[in-house]
Amino acid sequence: MPVSTGILTQHIDYSAWATQHLLRAAAQLSGEELNRDFGTADKSVLGTLVHIFGADRVWLRRVLRQETGGFPAAEERSLPFLEEAWPNVHSEWKQWAGRLSPEALESPVAYRDMKGREHESLPWEIVLHLVNHGTHHRGQVSGFLRAMGKTPAPLDLIAFYRGRAKPPV
Repeated sequence: MPVSTGILTQHIDYSAWATQHLLRAAAQLSGEELNRDFGTADKSVLGTLVHIFGADRVWLRRVLRQETGGFPAAEERSLPFLEEAWPNVHSEWKQWAGRLSPEALESPVAYRDMKGREHESLPWEIVLHLVNHGTHHRGQVSGFLRAMGKTPAPLDLIAFYRGRAKPPV
């Protein structure tokens, strides 16, 4: 499937945009609300945001052919850390995508998953997976916010597209 670096960059921008909306919403929560257990795998607003961030960073390290490390350490599991570190991860993703040649888009990236199994995926597959993964979990966070009586900002991809078409205010 032919995918351009422009499309990949646009979807990375979408993920950054949607993430920033949720980080702003999370910043309005009390500590109790931020850590409320909703009975999901990542439990809470904060836990789910940490999970998305961790995946964004692990996949970035994979495409950069660096050691992935693990998921965020205890000291990285805070909203202030996410607010500071996540924009840098998104920026690195965008820089990486902007450097991809058409040939590189079709050159497999070899990596090990979190269980140590070896895989190869094309760069565009990785980016589309990353965006889809983040979208799924951001939807969970939006649901958690609604369950607490909050109204999250619209995070739909079409809302991002529509917003980009508007002149800055």
